[in-house]
Amino acid sequence: MRASFLAFLLLALAGCGEEASLPVGAGTGPNPQLPAPRSSWIPTVNIAPARGWPEGAAPAPAEGLRVQSFAAGLDHPRWLYLLPNGDVLVAESNAPPKPEGSGGIRGWVMRQVMARAGAGVPSANRITLLRDADGDGVAETRTVFLEGLTSPFGMALVGEDLFVANANAVVRFPYRTGETRIATPGEVLAPLPGGPINHHWTKNIVASANGTKLYASIGSNSNVAERGMEAETDRAAILEVDIRTGGRRVFASGLRNPVGMAWEPESGRLWTTVNERDEIGSDLVPDYMTSVQEGGFYGWPYSYYGQHVDDRVQPPRPDLVARAIVPDYALGPHTASLGLAFATGSRLPPPFREGAFIGQHGSWNRRPPSGYKVVFVPFADGKPNGPPVDVLTGFLDADGHALGRPVGVAIDRQGGLLVADDVGNRIWRVSAAR
Repeated sequence: MRASFLAFLLLALAGCGEEASLPVGAGTGPNPQLPAPRSSWIPTVNIAPARGWPEGAAPAPAEGLRVQSFAAGLDHPRWLYLLPNGDVLVAESNAPPKPEGSGGIRGWVMRQVMARAGAGVPSANRITLLRDADGDGVAETRTVFLEGLTSPFGMALVGEDLFVANANAVVRFPYRTGETRIATPGEVLAPLPGGPINHHWTKNIVASANGTKLYASIGSNSNVAERGMEAETDRAAILEVDIRTGGRRVFASGLRNPVGMAWEPESGRLWTTVNERDEIGSDLVPDYMTSVQEGGFYGWPYSYYGQHVDDRVQPPRPDLVARAIVPDYALGPHTASLGLAFATGSRLPPPFREGAFIGQHGSWNRRPPSGYKVVFVPFADGKPNGPPVDVLTGFLDADGHALGRPVGVAIDRQGGLLVADDVGNRIWRVSAAR
């Protein structure tokens, strides 16, 4: 197929699709509105082309907050991890290469969509260390901490072992406090579902409080199992990995694309942010955050938000739909809610002290767009308690271009909020206004 025709097809798709009939807020909270699905062969495509930040520009912080650039000039920074001494690890990463011809014409078009949105750059395959020794909110030291990785994402330190979740495996590296580079080759602790397609490639990990287990979030290999369920083995799930043996089991399933994971400080329960399915309308399906029940099933691909059946999936599984768990809290349709960090240690003003920060990467399958901001969900008694509050906005300009796209979020040693921006290629730091 000629490149000119493919370009025409992409532009035609960008002008197609329906519009939302509800505001994003209607698909937010513990009881989101779920209108009837609207599906078609040509999905809604509404891309915010990646532009990057003009010189001196920055996202807009909420009242009482200020924002500054913690580190700039990074290469698609996706995820953050804080070491005990305050050093910040940044996974500079993107999707691994896919086989030629994978996905046919539709797959090609979707890759062009993602590239236009800023996700088409090759993966740097490294983790960079940033150090702010003087505490002024700007990293003055930057070193290549690990390189030669395979689309790295999640990180977790247990004792003197640093675990990195590549796109295909959890790898263990020796770590000593204060070192700025690891040159020792890693060893594979456990393989993870990977290629050749590896549709949702990001693999996140968190460690249990007692340091005996890792929990790995694994996204689905498709939108709604269109490649068949045999391609989804141990996917759309959170896996539990034994740190001593590398043995693994499914901890929870039916989670289309779980990404952020964190332990809620009051209840001690594991929570995750999940990206729900596409292509049934701008108002469906809300992404969400939820506590994760051991052995729980959350619906994908057969249903969403409990027993709302997705008729595209054949054959149906009414037995699984009957036990699908309703998520705790919706985060709006197509917001691409990825980052998750509870406010433990935060020194932001009181409205941002008890709850969770969410990095919303932004939509492609909704008109008008949703996400493209960082929000805060207040908690009380270990549960969400109230509507989300904007923390950082202004990632889209007046012409609909993406100046940045927030992904991972983390609380730093001084109590500020760090935000990875993979289109702006920097880390933002949010703190209390002075």
